[in-house]
Amino acid sequence: MAVQLAPHVPKMASDEGVVEAAKAALGDVIVDVKDHVGEITLTVRRESIVEVCRTLRDTPGLEYQQLMDIAGVDYPERSERFEVNYHLLSLTKNRRIRVKVLTDELTPVPSIVSLWPVVGWFEREAFDMYGIMFEGNPDLRRILTDYGFEGYPQRKDFPLTGHVEMRYSEAEKRVVYEPVSLPQDFRTFDFLMPWEGPEYHLPGDEKATGEGPGAPSPAPAPSGPAPQNVKTPANVPKTTDSPAETGAGKPGDKAAKAQARKPRAKKAEQEVLKPKDGPEPKPKGPGRPRKGGGPACAAPSKSPWEQAARGPSLRAVPARSTPPVAIPATRSSTITRSTSGRSTRPPTESSA
Repeated sequence: MAVQLAPHVPKMASDEGVVEAAKAALGDVIVDVKDHVGEITLTVRRESIVEVCRTLRDTPGLEYQQLMDIAGVDYPERSERFEVNYHLLSLTKNRRIRVKVLTDELTPVPSIVSLWPVVGWFEREAFDMYGIMFEGNPDLRRILTDYGFEGYPQRKDFPLTGHVEMRYSEAEKRVVYEPVSLPQDFRTFDFLMPWEGPEYHLPGDEKATGEGPGAPSPAPAPSGPAPQNVKTPANVPKTTDSPAETGAGKPGDKAAKAQARKPRAKKAEQEVLKPKDGPEPKPKGPGRPRKGGGPACAAPSKSPWEQAARGPSLRAVPARSTPPVAIPATRSSTITRSTSGRSTRPPTESSA
């Protein structure tokens, strides 16, 4: 029966006639056939898996050209505990089929790497997780676990904690492997409804209920019913029975209207004014005159680093006061020069 899909899903060819065509092509190699929920599963003999896959790929009408994946399943209670499932896809008809073989820990499965080279990776994963051997794989080694890993993680009898634990050793400056040491046991879950309150009995709960003499806890035995927290009425109820108690309602509206209708002069009297005899405020910026007409505030001096960052200043720098230096001249009189650049002549005897 064809599967009805949505319009946007690619169309799939019907599986009608696939089982009959597979039986006719494979013959006695097929051990079991199942067609459940639109999926066809063929269980075949382990030693014939290569021929089965080649027939399903090359037979007209079947045409399962691509191998999608290999999956392993573990059933420890069976003699042949492992199932190897091959998932094939038909690109021309857009339908799938599953081929299954059975094996155990010691019997290898023939490799189909000659049909699809990518199978080498899938078989390595099955070997690493389950320990399933594949005969004919050119590179059958672990692919997911670490070097020197012990056991096969996907087996049902593999311990959940593993055999070793890995950590970084600060003393050795490398990753080390040590035997598993669990400081806490596994928790047990009762799967009860959280809002119903599971009855947990934790260490120390025995102190909440008294015990008699000779018990592990020295708490006295209860002599009567356990006290309960009885609700006592408050002396003064903290409630607001009317809008007037909250500041709202008609009284509040009436007071607001009365305040709004007051003239500006009345409102100004109620405002808090600053005293006039207080100190004048400081100017907000450098060089800004005071409000009362006082002298301007001098700009704060800048540090040498700030002046260097702003560049050279254009202000005139007064000359330093240094004593005049006497310079001999060709005339009999002596001309004195100062660092200011102006020359002065000493008074003569006639002028004196």
